[in-house]
Parts: sequence; C-alpha cells; structure tokens
Amino acid sequence: MHSNRTVTEDRLKRVLDERIRPAVYPQSVPLDIGIWNAPGEPVPVAEGLVAPRTPIETGEPWGPPWGTSWITVTGVVPDEWAGRTVEALLDLGFDENMPGFQCEGLVYRADGSPVKGLNPRNQWIRIGAPVAGGESVELHIEASSNPVLLDYHPFLPTDLGDTDTAGDEPQYKLARMDLAVFDPTVWELVQDLEVLGGLMAELSTDSPRRWEILRAVERSLDAVDLQDVGGTAAAARERLAEVLAAPAHQSAHRISAVGHAHIDSAWLWPLRETVRKVARTISNMTALLEEEPEFVYAMSQAQQYAWIKEHRPEVYARVKKAVAEGRFVPVGGMWVESDTNMPGSEALARQFVHGKRFFLEEFGIDTEEVWLPDTFGYSAALPQIVKQAGAKWFLTQKISWSETNKFPHHTFWWEGLDGTRVFTHFPPIDTYNAQLSGKEVAHAVRNFQEKGSATRSLAPTGWGDGGGGTTREMLAHGKRLADLEGSARVVFETPSAFFEKAHAEYPDAPVWVGELYLELHRATLTSQARTKQGNRRSEHLLKEAELWAATAAVRVGFRYPYEDLDRIWKTVLLLQFHDILPGSSIAWVHREAEAKYAAVAGELERIIGDAQAALAGDPAAGTSVLFNAAPHTRSGVPAGGAVVAVPYTGAPVTAAPREGGGFVLDNGLLRVAVDQRGLVVSVYDTAAGRETIAPGSAANLLQLHPDFPNRWDAWDVDTFYRNTVTDLTDVDILELDAVGGAAAAVRVTRGFGSSRVEQVLTLRAGERRLDIATEVDWHETEKFLKAAFPLDLHADRTAAETQFGHLYRATHTNTSWDAAKFEACAHRFVHLEEPGWGVAVVNDSTYGYDVTRTVRPDAETSLTGGTTTTVRLSLLRAPRFPDPHTDQGTHRFRYALVPGAAIGDAVREGYRINLPERRVPGGTAVAPLVSVDHDAVVVTAVKLADDGSGDVVVRLYESGGGRARARLTTGFAMASATVCDLLERPTGEAATRGSDVELALRPFEIRTLRLSREA
Repeated sequence: MHSNRTVTEDRLKRVLDERIRPAVYPQSVPLDIGIWNAPGEPVPVAEGLVAPRTPIETGEPWGPPWGTSWITVTGVVPDEWAGRTVEALLDLGFDENMPGFQCEGLVYRADGSPVKGLNPRNQWIRIGAPVAGGESVELHIEASSNPVLLDYHPFLPTDLGDTDTAGDEPQYKLARMDLAVFDPTVWELVQDLEVLGGLMAELSTDSPRRWEILRAVERSLDAVDLQDVGGTAAAARERLAEVLAAPAHQSAHRISAVGHAHIDSAWLWPLRETVRKVARTISNMTALLEEEPEFVYAMSQAQQYAWIKEHRPEVYARVKKAVAEGRFVPVGGMWVESDTNMPGSEALARQFVHGKRFFLEEFGIDTEEVWLPDTFGYSAALPQIVKQAGAKWFLTQKISWSETNKFPHHTFWWEGLDGTRVFTHFPPIDTYNAQLSGKEVAHAVRNFQEKGSATRSLAPTGWGDGGGGTTREMLAHGKRLADLEGSARVVFETPSAFFEKAHAEYPDAPVWVGELYLELHRATLTSQARTKQGNRRSEHLLKEAELWAATAAVRVGFRYPYEDLDRIWKTVLLLQFHDILPGSSIAWVHREAEAKYAAVAGELERIIGDAQAALAGDPAAGTSVLFNAAPHTRSGVPAGGAVVAVPYTGAPVTAAPREGGGFVLDNGLLRVAVDQRGLVVSVYDTAAGRETIAPGSAANLLQLHPDFPNRWDAWDVDTFYRNTVTDLTDVDILELDAVGGAAAAVRVTRGFGSSRVEQVLTLRAGERRLDIATEVDWHETEKFLKAAFPLDLHADRTAAETQFGHLYRATHTNTSWDAAKFEACAHRFVHLEEPGWGVAVVNDSTYGYDVTRTVRPDAETSLTGGTTTTVRLSLLRAPRFPDPHTDQGTHRFRYALVPGAAIGDAVREGYRINLPERRVPGGTAVAPLVSVDHDAVVVTAVKLADDGSGDVVVRLYESGGGRARARLTTGFAMASATVCDLLERPTGEAATRGSDVELALRPFEIRTLRLSREA
C-alpha cells in the first residue's frame, strides 16, 4: 500500500483548525458592553457592580497596566435558539498562549455571586443547556489588565513591573463578546480527534496501532461535510468509536492525574493580584467539580486559602463545600510553597506548623504530602522536618529543569542529613502544567525511570504559574485516555491515593541521600539583597521576640503577644515564597517586601524592647544589662540570659603601621596585616602558630564579574561568568578607625564603576575573629560582586550550614555533579578544615557562595607548594529582568573570618554575628528559662505554646553531626516534659529528673519539648 500518512496528518490539522473547531459555535449574536475603570487599586465587588458604565465596542482599547475595569455585558437569547446549549464567549483580548500571564477576569452575576474566571484558555460562560429562548443575560466581569512581562522575546527589561513606572497606556483591545450556540457533538469530535491525533503522532511509524488510528481518522474526516460540520459530526464520531474503544495493554503505565493550578503567590504580579488569581481559579475549579463527578482538584498553600477566606468569602464558601465532599483536596501542608534553601531552621519548620494547622482548623484535614512542584532546589534538612510535621510523602518536578545531570529516579526514598527518609515522587511528565496531551503522556511513559519495578506516576494537570487550573478539554482527554490502546492509562484521583499505591508497589525504591540540588537558578541565592537581608533579620528578631517575651511572661507576668507573633510569622513565611525570597519577582513585589520587612522589624523591636525592659529592672539603676539571645554563652553572658554589664578592663588591641603601607592589628590571639591596598594579606593564628591566608594572596578581596546569563536573568548565573574578573584593589581612603581598648579597626574606601564601597575591618579583644562591615553604594548593571578569602588550607569538602545542621559539598570538580554546584547555599557559615585546624567564614545576610582550589608551585623547587582554597561570598548582582533596577542603592553586609575554627566554633560564630548582644538600662540579671550543658546541642526556639496553655516549648537540635548526650535544665519549676512534633502535639514522654530533662540525640536530630509549669 502506498503511504499517505503525512497527507492525512496535515489534513487533520487543517480541518480541525479551520473547520471543525470554529463549528463548535455555529451561531452567535453580539452582546452590549459597558465599562467602568476603577481608579487606583481594585475595589470591593459590591462597589464594582454598581459603578456607572460607559459604552465600549469590541476592538477598542482598555486597561492600563495593573488596572481594574468592571465590564458589563447584556443581551437576550434569541428565541430561535430554544432547546440549544448557549454560552457567552468573553474575550478580553486574550493570547491563548499566555494563560495566567496577561489579562484575566472573574465573572459575577448581578447579585454578586461568582460564576467563573476568564483566561485565554477558558473564555466561556454557560448560559443554559438547553435554553428556552428569550432569556435576558447580564454578566459583570472584574477584568484585570495585568501587563505581559514574559513575552515571545523573553527577559527583555521593562518598566511595566511596577505601578510607579508602568505608565497608563491601555494594554488590550476587547475582542469577541457574544452569545453563541454551543454544539456539544462537534466539541466532542474535536476532543476525539485531538486525543487520537496526539497519540498517533507519538507512536512509531512501524506500529500497526498508528496506522489503525490513521485510517480511522481518514474515514472520520471523509464523513465531515465541511459546509455542515454540525450535521455530520455524529457520523464522523461513529467512525472513530472502534479505535477509541480499544483497551490499553495490560502492562500500560498508569498516570494519576490530579487537577491543579500552581499559582505563584507573587512573581510577575503583586501579592494583591494573586488574591484575585486564586479567586478566579477556584471559581472555575469548583464549577468544574459540580459538572464532572470524576474530577479531583488539589490546591496547596494555606496562605491562598486564608486570602480567599478574608477577601472573597463568597468563593471560599464554595471551597468549604467542595473540600467537605472530598474532591477539592488541600495538599502541601505549608503556609506557602516556599524556597527551601534559604529559610532558617525555625522558619522552615513554621511553614509546616502554620500550614498544617490552618488545614486542620479549617477542614479537619491533616495533610500527609508535601507539594513543592516549582521550588529551586530542596534542602537536605527537609525529610526530617517533613516527618516531624506529621507528613510522609514529598512531590516536586523542578529537578527535571537541571541543565547538567539527569536525576536518576522518579520514585525513590529521599534521605536527609540526619538519616530520615521520606517517600518521594518526581512526575516524569516533567511539568506541573500538564494538559494531558498525547505528547506529554507519551513523554511521561518514555521518561519514567522505574520501568520494570514500578508502574505509576502522577501528573499535575491544569494551567499554572499565573493560575487557571484544569479545563473541560483536559478532562475530556483524560476520559478518553482512561483505557486506550497505545497510551498510558489515565485516571483522576487524589495525591494520597497515588502515593498509597506507588508506595505499596515499590516499598524498596532506591535511596537518594542529601540535598536535591537544582542545577539551574543558582543566582536566586543573591538577587534582591534587601529581600534576603529582611528575611534573615526577621527570622532572628522573631527568635529574640519569642525568647524574651516567654522569659518575661514566666518571670514577671509579661503579656505574651500570641496574636502579634502569629501574624508576624505568617508575614515572614509569605515573603519566603519561592519567587519572593529568591529575588525573581517584579520590582513591585520587592518594594512591597522591603516595606513589610521594615514594619515587621519595628513591631518585633517593640516586643523585644518591652520584654527586656520588664526583665532588666530599674532603668535608673545607673547600670545596664547585657542580653544574649544566641544559643551559646559569650562574654560571660549565658545563652538566653542576661547579666549586668561591667566595663572592659583587659589588654587593649594594638594597631601599628605596617612596613610598605597599611596596618597591623593584634589582640594576642590573631595578628592581622592590612596592606596599602586595604587588603588582608595575613591573619596569623598565634596559638596554632599558623597563617590563614594563602601565600601571595589577599583576603577580603572584592571581585567584580560581568553577569549576563543566557536566559532567566534574575535566576541564573552561568559558569562563563568566571572567565572575566576585575579585582577591586584601588583604594581612596585607608585609615585607622579605632585604636586601643576593646577593639582596633581599619577603614577602607574604594570606588569602582559607578559605585563606591566602604569597609571597616575590626579586631576585638579576646576574639579569634576578624569582623568586616561592608557598605556598598551599588549602581552597576549586569555585574556580580563577590568577596574572596583565599586560604592556606587543603580541604576536599566544605561544610555549609543549612536548617538544623550542615551539609558537605566537594571543593573539587571530579564529577559533573560536583562541577554543577559551582554556586551553592550556606546560611550563617561556610567551614573548611584540615585535621586539627579549620577556618570559618560567617555572615549576617548572604546565602550564595562558591569554593575553588588551586595548587601552588613551590618558589624554589618544582614540587607542590601547597593548596589554596578560596571561599567567596556572593554579595550583589544587577540583573535587569524582571526588575530592571535590581539592587540599585546602598547595601550593608557584615561577615567575618574565623581562623582556627572547629565546626562548633563555626556554629557559634554564625549565631553570634546574627544575634548581637543587646544593652538595656537596668540592674537585674536574668537567668535563662532553659539551659543545655552540651555546646553541640543548639536551642533554636524558646516560646510559649501556641495553644495559650502557658507551657514552655523548646526546640533544639544536634549541630555537630555526631551523637550527643545532654541535660536540659529549666529555670522554673517544671511539672512535666513531653516530646512533641513540630505542631506541639505529644509524641511521647521525655526522661526527666526534677527540673532536668535527659537528652540523647542522633546526629542533626531535632527535638521539640513541651514543658508544663507547676501551678
């Protein structure tokens, strides 16, 4: 037989596009249109419904950037349409390729009840099925003219990302606004042909099944009268019935489709617009649930539920009803789908505390799966946090975006840094916006790496990022793919149903140990420095506020601010969303984040100040009290306690001129040489008799790189950035800033490009630490600023702090997996060591870092002269998309070099730089509420229990990576001690002895204790 395959396939495409799809709506009449442009920000629904309208025609422009227009359409169903299905087609000027990334709308009835959302892939509103004819139609659209920022030529700088710079030029033209007859038979024919055409294209040309489908499609197209599609659609469908009825093979892969709309809580739109995106999507999904009994929809992010509850109660009522029916499924158990690299220990734990508690209180549901499809890598601390929050499954697909190495598993056990394992699935469909197309389903089957051992995968199905959710077309595809020869079997079911079956069939799945590092989007560890600094500061202020408020409540009856702390935590958790904290959102989002962080800091400083004032005693005592919120004793001040301050009486720190220029600082522990360029050329550890800085090198060297990645400007830094570097060595001012007494300091000022930097290098008495305070007035574009510390140290790995511990990464590039980690995340410290001696670099607000090493030639022989291992902190970037003015202005950083540091010293110094002592007028020392007798056991939280019982809750962890036996002693009469999960729910009794609790901790183990006080 001669082949006419391509002819038939081309015929199918043209006939579908030009004849059959248009025939879904064979008759239409225009609607009358009126518009009201709301001034400024969105208005309440009641106000928008009654605002006066101005007539507008299709084709006319509407909508300035970020504006809201209330559009009313009215009309009458023609009498001759009686008995037909009628829909309103409402096209705001959509581009069907941009669902969630352009204008959108939410349709209301005249009584204010929501109907459904409008987006480029969902433009219809059902009027009646059937209609009687003569019905009046009145619909009101709350239309958002969100500008297109990620266009067909992506990543171009634009000022549209902020109302301050976006202007008022209309962004859209009204398109079709009609009442139309909907022909369900033609629509079903479209779905038949789309599914078969998609499947056919994925089958081998050697496959008999492909040819069976081809011949059936050919016969179906022959049956279509192109001048009477509606009259012949049923006959065309009959000719497809046999191939659509052929069952799937017994061994066919099984796909659990889950209705979903991954909605970014902010990204290329502000937080306030996300509230409306969620309302639109939920309205569509609850409507679809009512129409489709087999449909299941899953939604994560408790914050988004809370928004709808507060701002759109009429929509939330539909959610409550659908959840109670069991097909609208809360998932994830987190307040938002947060970044997981940068949030601190307590913050990541509180994501689960507040998320799971919301779902429990609102719906009585204790979520068991963690749902993070789009976060930029996953911390090795997560498995233990997940388990201690009462969850047991984990899902993401983001690692499929890695550019270097293909991850070897799709279903596996993920083992965290403490040894905890969680059953994990990566959907092989490689998208969280699946449409259940033939191409996607076939890719999932081919891509699935557990063939022969497992048979199931999950497909998050629906338009996401900007919302939209599942469509009726996707459901139609799913029904046809439920049992179809040549395809995977598709069924809509809940995530928990999938995980139960997947776990049951594959209990001995392979194990992946350590972080899930995304080999992409590494620059999100640095972009938008103010957002990152706001996060770090807020986390530590919250720790202090809880600690001192709890201490004051127990000691002096201070009112513990439960409601304030709850609200502030939720604000900080929201700002950890995976496009806010990573710095990948529009200018509006980061401007708003900076304002929120400032407000948070003000409130927390007030709480801390009030609590400390209540504890410190008489402010007229003529003395001051030093408070230490860090988890280790320092300068004689116990962890979590306070002492009356005494003047420094020790030996002064000396400062002397250096031969050749510069200065030498000496405190008896370290001798620091700063040369004439203001660079640190020597840090000599007196006790160890050892130099820290590599020969011929200089530390605290600021280095500037060009930074123009191939794509994803705010997200990415590509390896070639290292090919070009400028060392900033020109100095404008070099002078002593402080001499003698408890500290000596050198001030260095230098200019570069359009920017300026001032640094103060301080050596303090009694400290093996060189503190560096850096202020940068930054006005560069597409540049990357780093601070380099070349160390005379041979180490094949670094320890980088993460939540509740640290993880090791290679300093070499032996494998492609090692080489891909050329930029990585550290919290408060990076530590390197040779046996017996190490160095830590600690910081108060940076996250990105890199480590490289070179071998030095010996100056006098051909032998190796030693290894230089260089640690660099990433300080600032200047990408131009999506915020064209990223990080312009003044920034302040504090970091420090700690020679002779063991891992415990790195932990201690990391906390110290982030939790400085506070000096408060008064004369009363404060004993800690709790104390621990083992330095490796770190207390991360001391607070009162969230239930208002007055119990003291303590969370702690083993920080050194070894086992620890310790005793926790309370500074109050304790009635009992209970081991709890992160939500403060009891899991067992603790071993107690009077006011002591005996602890035996595994490496990096987290322990939460609930301590009830004697009456």
